[in-house]
Formats: sequence, structure tokens, C-alpha cells
Amino acid sequence: MASSSARARSLYRSLLRELPQRPLSAPSLVQQRIRNTIATQPHDNAQLEMDHAEQYVHYAKAQRMYTTLLERYNPGMEMDEEERVRLTARRVGMDLPDEFVGKHKS
Repeated sequence: MASSSARARSLYRSLLRELPQRPLSAPSLVQQRIRNTIATQPHDNAQLEMDHAEQYVHYAKAQRMYTTLLERYNPGMEMDEEERVRLTARRVGMDLPDEFVGKHKS
């Protein structure tokens, strides 16, 4: 029983680490739901639910790592097309010419 409650606390902390940070005084609905689920009295499906929670923690960590790696190795992903072209030209040693913005004579 003691080991299952320690595992439940560990899973709870792991789940909270993967969720966006919020002050303890104003927990989100997801945090409240997780806390209520873990705090309930043990029942027949407790082991299965803890296994599911552990799988979710692994999934959330993998998603966070995937996002981090995607941003690290694809830095131009968030740039607009013009900025991407300018940086590509700079990478090969060229500068784009300044665009002429003037009045046309009629």
C-alpha cells in the first residue's frame, strides 16, 4: 500500500511537470481532475489507471522533446518567406538588394 501511494505521488508530480506552469493557489481543471483521481481511495482498476498515467507521462515527455528538437533543427520554421530567403542568401555569402519604394512618374 505504501509503495502504491508513493508511486501515485510520483506520477502526480510527473504529470504536473508536463503540464503548463500554474500557481498552486489557482490550479487548472486538468490539475484538479488529476489530483482528485489520484487522491481517491484505491479500487480494482487503480493499477491499470496508474499504468495509463505513466504511459501518458512518457508520451508528454516525448512530445515536449520532439517539439524542442523540431525548433532546434528547423530554425526557419517560424519565419516568414521573405526572412527565410534573406537568411538563405546570407548563408551563401550574398545580400539581397534593398527594394526600391518610390513614386512612379505618370
